[in-house]
Amino acid sequence: MKEKLLSILKQYWGYESFRESQYEIISSVLSGRDTLALMPTGGGKSITYQLPTLASEGLCVVITPLIALMKDQVDRLRQRGISAVAIHSGLSRRKIDIALDNCVYGDVKFLYVAPERLNSDIFRLRARRMNISLIAVDEAHCISQWGYDFRPAYLHIKTLREMHPDTPVLALTASATERVAEDIMENLDFAEPHTIRSSFARPNLSYVVRKVEDKEEQLMRVIDSVAGSGIVYVRKRETAESLCEFLKEQGVSASFYHGGLPNEERSIRQDEWVSGKVRIMVATNAFGMGIDKADVRFVVHYTMSDSMESYYQEAGRAGRDGERSYAMLMVAPNDYKILSQRVEGNFPPIEQVKSIYEKICAYLMIAIGDGAGNSYIFNIQDFCRRERLFPATVLGAIDLLDRNEYISYIEVADNPARMIFRVGRDDLYRYQMSANVERVVRTMLRMYNGLFTEFRAIDEEVVAAACEMSREQVHQVLRELWRSQIIRYVPANSSPMIYMQEERLPVESLYISPKSYGYRKEQMIGRLRSMVEYAENRDICRSVIISKHFGDSGATECGCCDICLAKKRKQSREAVEKLEQDVECQIVEALKDGELTLRQIARAVAASPESVTDALYRLVESGKIAIKKPDIFYTIPTGGRKG
Repeated sequence: MKEKLLSILKQYWGYESFRESQYEIISSVLSGRDTLALMPTGGGKSITYQLPTLASEGLCVVITPLIALMKDQVDRLRQRGISAVAIHSGLSRRKIDIALDNCVYGDVKFLYVAPERLNSDIFRLRARRMNISLIAVDEAHCISQWGYDFRPAYLHIKTLREMHPDTPVLALTASATERVAEDIMENLDFAEPHTIRSSFARPNLSYVVRKVEDKEEQLMRVIDSVAGSGIVYVRKRETAESLCEFLKEQGVSASFYHGGLPNEERSIRQDEWVSGKVRIMVATNAFGMGIDKADVRFVVHYTMSDSMESYYQEAGRAGRDGERSYAMLMVAPNDYKILSQRVEGNFPPIEQVKSIYEKICAYLMIAIGDGAGNSYIFNIQDFCRRERLFPATVLGAIDLLDRNEYISYIEVADNPARMIFRVGRDDLYRYQMSANVERVVRTMLRMYNGLFTEFRAIDEEVVAAACEMSREQVHQVLRELWRSQIIRYVPANSSPMIYMQEERLPVESLYISPKSYGYRKEQMIGRLRSMVEYAENRDICRSVIISKHFGDSGATECGCCDICLAKKRKQSREAVEKLEQDVECQIVEALKDGELTLRQIARAVAASPESVTDALYRLVESGKIAIKKPDIFYTIPTGGRKG
């Protein structure tokens, strides 16, 4: 079997051997065991589910929350001649239908799907008929309430397991503590606990913490002293833009990246950085997942991460080619105060959370009892200006509402056009339509079910082709119907969206458990405390701290972080001082019997001539010995004076 697997590895990826733990994980999956694989960022996670799938009959369902990563993985598999599809919010219902049918009847080997899709009727009906050989759960820590990025939609994975009880599950994460690991296995209904843990040590990555007054000056030192490309992580979009402008003024090739940029613009900026056209990317944490750039020489955290988990993932994007690289965390005097403010911003009072829910629904014009399953374009900046709220407070409230499964916020997604008829079928046909309008209406009614009862995603290009019209003509027809209040219409866009997980409720019916609220807040405080302890540490190897955080009790010192290097310098100084003292003692001992020339001293002392000469000068300077003539030394008696 190993020879067969190595042959597939060579054929599709060009590798001659497996990385640490890869073969063990693959063998476990092929034996039918549910497996939790804890692997560091850049450790080759995708091969652990892609290779066993290629060695087996059937397809692999890969559950991941990252649309960009889905697209990237599907493109890479197709380039290797492997059939793969992805299901996400950027596809019309027709395209989803076709993709799922291909998974049932075609030769698709990999189906990438967002967790939110698992509970939809269209997916469940097809999934029952699929020949699924493996269920791979990427970013598996998202299923744990103890994790730093819990997402309730991940709990729907159990539904897929119930449909295919004999199919093994491979859960993958680069950031799970012992408690999170146990929760992952329980929530995924593992037949028995089974964890394979890779080392979290990165021998080529030097972790550094710098306490600074002027972060801009320190950043320029890093950029000037370390050759190659880098990432600078900041927390706020405004900081990303202003810091990028500062770097450009200093003559540095830089760009910025955050979730507020249009999707196409983000892709262009990312490609420019990956190709080397831009050296430095200043970004929020929206940047990095699925990025395939091995020669990143440094990652600088300009502002502190929310947790050790996110810090490790982001810092780990440096040095994936195995060459010496650096991960620096900058800490300014007021950073800890900012961290405490971050907690309060993420956890506004429950009454304020309810108030924000009500204001969001009013802003989006969603009536009580309406909105379930619908998505709405949401301009958070405009909303905050109108309501005089801080964006961090609104995002904190939305996060709590998401965790209680009321609404979700999709920061930027490729959203298809959506529509629903506001009039009944009979009223529709009484409307006086032009030829183009009638053609579009009849085509949509033929192609899409449920247009009178719910918002449906429509593919304007497909409708245009069926009508023998241009996409722009179809778009104009839909806008005309919208202006005439015949339909409610949301054009295709890549804007932030609010997704209503259920109908709008009266604010008095909204329930957020105070116990759950307090528990989540304490969790965040604990994660931030771990980051503070990491930053304040001056004694323990930083790699050891990180490894132990993830349960690797056998971690050894890296020898290259700032703590290890400081120890080495101290040990080196101590060794030199000990050697110097030893030479001085030998000289003093030799001079006890009387005066000696420099040559006689050199013969009597076991050290190099240079060390002897330096020691003589130190002894004369300290008054322990004296020079009688240019070449004769003697010991000054206790209480005597320097000669």
